[in-house]
Amino acid sequence: MVAKVDAYYNGVLTASALPFADGSVTVDRGSKTRRTLSLTISDPKYLPWAATDPLAAYGQQLVVSRGIQYTTGATEWVPLGTFRINEPAGDVHFGPVTITGASMECAIIDDAFQAPTTTRGYGGCVDAITALIRQTLPDAVVVNLTSGARNPTCAVATWDAGGGRWDAVVQIALAMQAEIYVDAQNRFVITDLPDVVNGAVAWDIAEGEGGTLTSSARSMPRTAVCNAVVASGENTASGAVPVSGVARDTNPTSPTYWGGPFGKVTKFVSSALWITAADCVANAQFLLFDAVAPNVQTSLNSLPNPALEGNDIVRLSHAGRKERYLVQSLTVPLTPDGSFALALRGGKDDS
Repeated sequence: MVAKVDAYYNGVLTASALPFADGSVTVDRGSKTRRTLSLTISDPKYLPWAATDPLAAYGQQLVVSRGIQYTTGATEWVPLGTFRINEPAGDVHFGPVTITGASMECAIIDDAFQAPTTTRGYGGCVDAITALIRQTLPDAVVVNLTSGARNPTCAVATWDAGGGRWDAVVQIALAMQAEIYVDAQNRFVITDLPDVVNGAVAWDIAEGEGGTLTSSARSMPRTAVCNAVVASGENTASGAVPVSGVARDTNPTSPTYWGGPFGKVTKFVSSALWITAADCVANAQFLLFDAVAPNVQTSLNSLPNPALEGNDIVRLSHAGRKERYLVQSLTVPLTPDGSFALALRGGKDDS
């Protein structure tokens, strides 16, 4: 196993193959910044003093990869992400230097609107998302991986000065019933919400001989589970009247059936981008689909698979059962002795 970390400043390579002692990349689909980096360098000479030093926090970036080196000498690399350095720190005499970084959602999060900003003039949701991102990062790559490469008409909405640019981007993605994040290749990816029941399995994790599983634990919390969603929209910019829509789990065979033993748990959401009752109902149904998904949570350790993404679906075989799960978060070590930890959500039986 091999790993490398290269430093860039303003697009120029400033330090190649940094000699780190420890490190990991965490991928968390519940976080605004999908990927975060933690790195430790023993030598204190890497502690930055000037604003342009390779590991300073003035726009410097670290590009991280993990891979396998074969006996032939060839190396197969898997990208783990591009991270803006947020905080280098360390003892100036003895070290070590510790560094934290985050994927490039952080740049959009930091760039709040300086003046009221509107989606007026953008034909589709993807066009509006791309424009808002490129106002901050002109060279950003935005990829639409939704089914059929959807780009529905974007309703006119306005955000006040001081409003969150990334919050606006996420709202527009939600309006087209999608999610957006920065992937390992430093692309802003718009994609469908993963379907644990019907989606393609990215990786099989199994115990026993030939398997990759080393340990697993299981819980079944009620947290984040609801069986009704009320979606509302109020948009003064378009002159539309306030609207709302409701979706409930009406399947009597569902464990979260509205009015059944589970009880009644309602989630309320709103967006200025929903201007008709049909918009509200469609988005309430979209959010309910995720909210009533099986909420069995499994934490496990496995042999590493650095190619996994935070919304991949895996099939787990353990304790005599085979189940499908959504990868909620994972931590990829950059050293051979590090632990590859995954948190999974789902628990759908798989034959």
